[in-house]
Amino acid sequence: MSDIEGIYEDLEADVSLEEFREAVEEKVEQMGGLADEETAAMLIAHEIGESEVNGVADVEPGMEEVKFIAKVVSIDELRTFERDGEQDDGRVVNVEVADETGSLRASFWDEHAEAAVNELEEGQVLRIVGRPKEGFSGVEVSVDDVEPDDDVEIDVQISDTYTVEDLSLGLSNVNLVGLVLDTDSVRTFDRDDGSEGKVSNLTLGDSTGRIRVTLWDEQADQAEELEAGTTVEVIDGYVRERDGDLELHLGNRGAIEEVDEDVEYVPESTPIESLEIDQTVDLAGVVRSADPKRTFDRDDGSEGQVRNIRIQDATADIRVAMWGDKADLDIGPGDEVALADVEIQDGWQDDLEASAGWRSTITVLESDVGGGGSGSGSSAGGTDSSGDNAGLSAFGGDGDESDSDDIETEGESESESGSGSRSETETKDQDQDPTDGEELEFTGVVVQAGNPVVLDDGETTMSVETAADVGLGEEVTARGVVRDGRLEANDVF
Repeated sequence: MSDIEGIYEDLEADVSLEEFREAVEEKVEQMGGLADEETAAMLIAHEIGESEVNGVADVEPGMEEVKFIAKVVSIDELRTFERDGEQDDGRVVNVEVADETGSLRASFWDEHAEAAVNELEEGQVLRIVGRPKEGFSGVEVSVDDVEPDDDVEIDVQISDTYTVEDLSLGLSNVNLVGLVLDTDSVRTFDRDDGSEGKVSNLTLGDSTGRIRVTLWDEQADQAEELEAGTTVEVIDGYVRERDGDLELHLGNRGAIEEVDEDVEYVPESTPIESLEIDQTVDLAGVVRSADPKRTFDRDDGSEGQVRNIRIQDATADIRVAMWGDKADLDIGPGDEVALADVEIQDGWQDDLEASAGWRSTITVLESDVGGGGSGSGSSAGGTDSSGDNAGLSAFGGDGDESDSDDIETEGESESESGSGSRSETETKDQDQDPTDGEELEFTGVVVQAGNPVVLDDGETTMSVETAADVGLGEEVTARGVVRDGRLEANDVF
């Protein structure tokens, strides 16, 4: 056995000995006698080994050549186009291929395109050799050579309609039916060619999970036309990755339409008492208080806005800061809410605080007073009131009555978010609010400075009429008389 044959025998690649010998001879000629056949054979073996990948997920733009095995998921129509300076039109067919690690688009050109249309079938397993690049909808491979492999089995779903959990990076031609959980405003941007683009986002959920959907250009305006709680079908979307998370994108070739289907979305939540700083989690609970919206100036001169609410589940409560457009959401005491992808941060008085930014989703859930949420609400399907998921029934007190009566629902204004409060020295019924003329002492953290001052003790908020100079985050005690739901303070210390 020659040295070349020995190197070939150690090579685990789909290359014949004849092809290997030809490649070695070409390498010797390229190097102008600087390498003998054995050295050239080792170089060729290394190059061939480098092009083999373990799965579709390992295919990356910038690879000179790649070899992989994948199943045909879908086959697009044959398209023709004019080539500059050539009489004959070019032809291309895009084929979605996948394995257990992911999916990508394989582009078949000219004679390969004709063969793809006439010979390929969905579900067929192929050995593909091609050149990867970054395409419009993710990684694409321009196919140089392909042959079927009937001996390999690949466990990949072939489906016209996907669920959220079925999605994987690189999928295209995706149809998905889901419930609109959250929508965003349309944003414009300038492209490199000087044209203006548009983009918007919405969040969809189904029984298997939720996903952020990015709408481009002609589709972008629909984010402002669709309402939370609407069931829609995304048609011909494609899956990309952003900050480590999958997103479903929809361009001008796709569409999004309202459909008459029942879709259940059941949010999963982390108990508030188990939260830790720097986590990104999903929460669910009942709104105990809601502060007025505040505006502020950013360093770049633009104006921002934020609104704080406090939610409580069966384990504890936490303040949630809602930023940007989320500050405009119509949320008040007594509402059941599900919050997705909120960041847990260090808040006032070393207390934890949840931050709901642009990536977060806030869903108001429909519920029956005294019972757990069920069915489809104004923004999503219901939650299970048992276990860690928070519903109104999670706040039951002694006897058959629910503590939902403790949630303030009256007397709300821009400067008031719940007028009821109780101190440990109170002897009045726990299910009654302070009455006009009653003397009261209330201790809490300043969540609004100015007139009035708003204090929060972790369960309720109190609007306080006072001329005292207090700062945000400061813990103070106000003592005075209740008038029209506010505490007219004689002493603040």
